[in-house]
Amino acid sequence: MNPLTKLVFTLSLLLGTTITISSNHWVMAWTGLEINTLAVLPLISKSHHPRAIEAATKYFLVQATASALVLFSSMTNAWYTGQWDITQLTHPTSCLLMTTAISMKLGLVPFHFWFPEVLQGSSLATGLLLSTAMKLPPMTLLLMISQSLNPTLLTILAILSVAVGGWMGLNQTQTRKIMAFSSISHLGWMAIITVYNPKLTLLNFYLYALITATVFLALNSMKTLKLSTLMTAWTKTPTLGAILLLALLSLAGLPPLTGFLPKWLIIQELTKQDMIPAAMAISLLSLLGLFFYLRLAYCATITLPPHTTNHMKQWCHNKPVNVSIAILATLSTTLLPISPMILTAI
Repeated sequence: MNPLTKLVFTLSLLLGTTITISSNHWVMAWTGLEINTLAVLPLISKSHHPRAIEAATKYFLVQATASALVLFSSMTNAWYTGQWDITQLTHPTSCLLMTTAISMKLGLVPFHFWFPEVLQGSSLATGLLLSTAMKLPPMTLLLMISQSLNPTLLTILAILSVAVGGWMGLNQTQTRKIMAFSSISHLGWMAIITVYNPKLTLLNFYLYALITATVFLALNSMKTLKLSTLMTAWTKTPTLGAILLLALLSLAGLPPLTGFLPKWLIIQELTKQDMIPAAMAISLLSLLGLFFYLRLAYCATITLPPHTTNHMKQWCHNKPVNVSIAILATLSTTLLPISPMILTAI
């Protein structure tokens, strides 16, 4: 892709995100979401592969449907209340439609069907964009209307997302699909706490984006799309293999790594809200995700492939580890000791 064209699409993404997260009017928020959708479509389909074209078509149809629901919900609310302000979403039908629309944009269960297929048809760099930056505008809208949402409905969607994300990720061999179901599972953790503590949801999103960026950039540096390729990568890039191991364990939420912090705080907040059964359910269902994270880590650092490969294994790697990967990996593994300072900030 022409660098100038890529710059235009990147600036359009920044513009759409800025418009959505800074707007108070539903039409402006809808405009930002549409700019984002139109800007990311060429990035998905830039390889001209049939899978990429299919992924771009699926993404466009789902996002257009969700945007239409956003507009219809806000118009219904304005019809009954006379308010276009995002924080004044009070009509019950409008709240239900808006929850459906934002769940579709984020990829929450049962509206998750498009996300693994779109990620599988995209490159790893575009997959990182779809998993992190493209989820910020709808997540911001969800936080802005959090006081109008139905807690029971969000809790059900969240537990289903963690269950389906963990269960469907078990039998995957493609790294992009594994990361897609990982994203669905993490969205469940964010959704369950949105009504009770929106700032904690935002903290969870930031840490999730940080750790996911580390994993995607490491996989992109190793050019790893399948588990069978990942099994041979550690002989060529042992440093990246170790970084990927720590990032995956942090994404799984194991102490003393950074990923343990949001899960710990969410379980604590659910306990304060007398939602102990929901906290137990979501904690136990996250063990499904832990299984495939450990399998990825095992393939990345420990095992050799069961078949003989034709290339010569080399321990030396000419290129050093990217500085951005090193910085992100450090942050995604060592932020837990400063959690008291993070807690005072939120």
